[in-house]
Formats: sequence, structure tokens, C-alpha cells
Amino acid sequence: MHTGERAERERPGQPGTTPAPRGVGPGHGDGAGAGPRRRRVRRPWLTASAVLLLLVPVGPLVLRALDADGPSPFPQLLAFLPWLLVPGWLALVCAIFARRVLLIVVAVVVLAGTGWFVQPYGPDAPPGAEERPGKARFRVLTANLEYGGATEGLLRALRRERPQLVAVQECDHRCAKALRSAEMRAEYPHRVIATGSRAEGSALLSVFPLSDRSEVPGLLSMPGAVADVRGTAVRVQVAHPMPPETDSLSTWRAELGRLRDYAAERGRTPTLIAGDFNASQDHAAFRALLDTGMRDAARQTGHSRTPTWPTLTAPPLGVQIDHVLLSDPMVPVDAQFVDLPNTDHRALLVDVKLF
Repeated sequence: MHTGERAERERPGQPGTTPAPRGVGPGHGDGAGAGPRRRRVRRPWLTASAVLLLLVPVGPLVLRALDADGPSPFPQLLAFLPWLLVPGWLALVCAIFARRVLLIVVAVVVLAGTGWFVQPYGPDAPPGAEERPGKARFRVLTANLEYGGATEGLLRALRRERPQLVAVQECDHRCAKALRSAEMRAEYPHRVIATGSRAEGSALLSVFPLSDRSEVPGLLSMPGAVADVRGTAVRVQVAHPMPPETDSLSTWRAELGRLRDYAAERGRTPTLIAGDFNASQDHAAFRALLDTGMRDAARQTGHSRTPTWPTLTAPPLGVQIDHVLLSDPMVPVDAQFVDLPNTDHRALLVDVKLF
């Protein structure tokens, strides 16, 4: 072979040339002319953030799907279930930027589940209730006074709104004294006032005659009676179970269970339960009460998620734990939330038709 022919064959890039070793050449290795190598950037902090954020809503959502409240802190978290959308969305963003497909799927499931459970619980109000003639129409007000601090605000609201039935919680001795005044006796000649500690006291005021006074057992007073509403007997009950705190969780469940039993035993008698239930539609113990056939007046008038507690943030942030529940043949036709000074609860005012 001639020397020129050999050189021609050994010239790089020409047919017959010995191939360069892998990793050597343009765009490879550290040699001259090597281009930047594109590497996949790892962001472990995004993955960790997505996992931690998903841990917040997953537990409450599983319990919600299982129709259970679970141990503490899940009942407390369930009260704020709509706000679990926030960590769900943040987790989805982190998972997308971290390129973690499994975490993206879990975040989407969490968001879809939360959105599903945020929907109002229970049936809609029957159509045309406002136009249909009924036996009677009356107003109900429920208010938690926070140790009696909102007593003066309650009295002003009663003069202004003129409800016929009033359920008062946390009525201390100042509150009881004010409700026994000559003015209040003239406005509400029928009443049941249960005194006790600042949180324990409760009251039921009525312009309708009351009979068969009773009480649902609880650590906080829950008086009740039967009201004669234009010739129809209506069972009226004040609700104030213990809050679902860590040391009172079993009491909270038991007292909501007693309110459920009270509702289930009504037979054909119209029944109204009003007060601070310390529970929302996202608590299984409260839904069990609704499943007896009781209807949440706020839900049926389009206010299923309007917060009533705590007033420090409600509205717009908070949870609805103050309710007026009605059985057939009563239908709510209007509901308003009333802000009283010196209490951490908003009062609820409902117009009711009795058919």
C-alpha cells in the first residue's frame, strides 16, 4: 500500500478510517470543542415539600370517605375541610416542578376528593315554599354569647329582628338576669333558663306557649320544650355539645349522639333544634343527626359554607358550627347571619314556614 493511500485512509471522518473511541469527539468528554452536557436537574426539596403538604389533607379525606371522625387531631382538621384545598394545590405545583408523576396523581386525587366533599350535604329545599300558604310563619334566632359577653348585643338584636323563638348558649348570670327583666318577660312570656357556669348556662325564649319541658343530658345545658305554634305542637331543643377538643372528644361524640337520638324519636311531631353544635357538615357525628331527616336551614337557603366561628376571621375564613335544624313539615325560607359584639360566634336568624 502506498504511503499516500495509507494517509488518506487514516484521515479522520473519511470512509475506512478507524472510528474514534466512544465519548471522544465533539460534544463528548472534556476534550477541546466539547459542548455542555445537558443534565436532568434534581430538586429533592420540591419532592419533600409535596409529600409533606399532601400529608395534611390525606388523613381527613380518608376519614371523610369512611364516614368517620377519627381521633384527634382529625375532627379539628375536618372542621376546616374546604381549606385543605390550599395544601393540595401547593402540593400539585411542587410535584409538577419536581416531575414526580406519582405525587402529581395523588395531588389531583386529593383535590378532586376535597372538591367533592365540599358540596352541600343533604337535599335541596322543596321548590315554591315561599309562595305556598302555610299554617304559620315564624323567626328563629340562635346565638352563642361567649360567656355572656354579647348579652347587650343580643338584646338589641331581639328588639330589631323580633324572632319568635330564641336559643341562647353560654348565658351566664348577667345574661340570665337580663332575660328575666320586665321588658324581656313582656316580649317573651314563655321561657326556659338553665343557669350554671359562664359556658354552661343556656336559655330558650318563646312567644308561643311552652309545655313538656325537658333537657338533653350534657356537660353544658341543653334545655328543650314543646311549643304551641298556632295550634301545632313543635318540639324545640337548644343544642350545645362540648367542643371536639382532645380531652373532650368522647364527650362531644356522645352528646351529638344524644341529640341524634332526640331527633330520631320525634315520630310525626315537627322538631326544631338550634344552637352551637360545635360541628360542621364535614363531621360524621353531625351528618348522622342530619340523616334522621333533619334539614339544615342554612344549607337549604344557599349558605351551607357561610362561617359562624370564629368571628376573628369569619367571614371570610372560618367554619359553620351554629345551625338551625328543621324536620318536616317545616321549611326555611330565609337565613341571615347576625354579627354581635363581644362574642366569637355569629348569630343565625332563620325564617321558617310550618305547613
